[in-house]
Amino acid sequence: MTENGCEYRDRVLTMDTMNPNVKRVEYAVRGPIVQRAVQIERELKMFMVGLRDCDRIDCEFMDGLCGCDWTDCEFMDGLLGRDRSGNELRYGLHGAYSTSQGIEMIRQDIARYIEQRDGGITCDPDNIYLSTGASDAIVTMLKLLVSGEGMSRTGVMISIPQYPLYSAALADLGAVQISYYLDEDNCWSLDICELRRALQEAKKHCSPRALCIINPGNPTGQVQSRQCIEDVIRFAAAEKLFLMADEVYQDNVYADGCKFHSFKRVLFEMGLEYSEKVELASFHSTSKCYMGECGFRGGYMEVVNLDPEVKVQLTKLVSVRLCPPVPGQALLDVVVNPPQPDEPSYDTFIKERTDTLATLAEKASMTQEILNQVPGIKCNPVQGAMYTFPRIHLPPKAILEAKEKGQVPDMFYCMKLLEETGICLVPGSGFGQRDGTYHFRYFSLFTNKNDEISLGYVCDKGSGVLVQKELMGN
Repeated sequence: MTENGCEYRDRVLTMDTMNPNVKRVEYAVRGPIVQRAVQIERELKMFMVGLRDCDRIDCEFMDGLCGCDWTDCEFMDGLLGRDRSGNELRYGLHGAYSTSQGIEMIRQDIARYIEQRDGGITCDPDNIYLSTGASDAIVTMLKLLVSGEGMSRTGVMISIPQYPLYSAALADLGAVQISYYLDEDNCWSLDICELRRALQEAKKHCSPRALCIINPGNPTGQVQSRQCIEDVIRFAAAEKLFLMADEVYQDNVYADGCKFHSFKRVLFEMGLEYSEKVELASFHSTSKCYMGECGFRGGYMEVVNLDPEVKVQLTKLVSVRLCPPVPGQALLDVVVNPPQPDEPSYDTFIKERTDTLATLAEKASMTQEILNQVPGIKCNPVQGAMYTFPRIHLPPKAILEAKEKGQVPDMFYCMKLLEETGICLVPGSGFGQRDGTYHFRYFSLFTNKNDEISLGYVCDKGSGVLVQKELMGN
């Protein structure tokens, strides 16, 4: 079988290489009959009545719930007042199950959003899978990829430092974590030579099959250049690796000279040699950027060049959890289909989005400035995302005391800082770091020179500096 001249057997993820346990999954409630019914409904634009679904009825309770979720305001009135075909968005807000892949109207809106973002490159709504936040989609894709035993066990390349979702998911699935280190001395950049080193080492004990990239970075706050992304794509193509692009911070870019480039756009602009060959899954979410609506658990995944038979298995797998939260889907539609200039809420939306991103950019710069004033802390520029990953230099006596307490040194430092100042940080050991180095992750949104619980207090008032001096003095 071929698609655009590309042999499916040449793909990384095929029916032969995918997780065999997924093939054994059956879920009749959302099986082939229901999937065909959805196709017929789409073709004939009929209302499907074969499923047990008691939630389609309008009632005061659900109206009240919607009123709690979205208070009466010009912004939401404008959005919900839109004339949408079949009033699907309003129906979705009333708690009914959606199709497992996500409400079709919303997937169409996401496809248009991606096309606009990527300069007109085509996006097929059938390649969009709505999810319970980006995390759900990432774990689902990893679940498809993991197979084999011993030397044939799937290896997945993840950056160090990394977001702990990846290491936890790989451990849960029994996959092999292949760690590649970001270059701290060069603003946490990604070095292709380091990718090659990690890959060659991993081939000695597993079968490397996927490469995960977080851009902009969490916890490190770097933004990859277009040249770096091209190099990663060439590397993935040469080594037959499935690419997973975590792009949930794509609107959070602050540093001069930095710009977000989607992996899909770069892939297609590199020509058919890559756009028809490299398998890619990219992820986005309502939890980050200027939205920050984490609790709604809205997200999506777009798959590119996925084997059609594997895609059937993917659709079956997501059907097991019935559907993503419908309110999260609706919110995602608001994000990808924001108010337009001729709508009453447009000015309010633009002002709030602009102000939010400007505040994040200001706090990112302030975070770097403040942290670099603290003795013993070195912080790279915060180019994007919402976090920074400063390095802390701990003296031998502090490290020894930490070990005597049975703690990792940066855990010891963060606990000491909490007890002395009330500042709560996450130790870098939870994200991974080179041996002999210590870090912590800090949420730059909290930076405020006038806030007594912020790192501004550490510098301006001296409490945190006293903790630091105590450790440095020993």
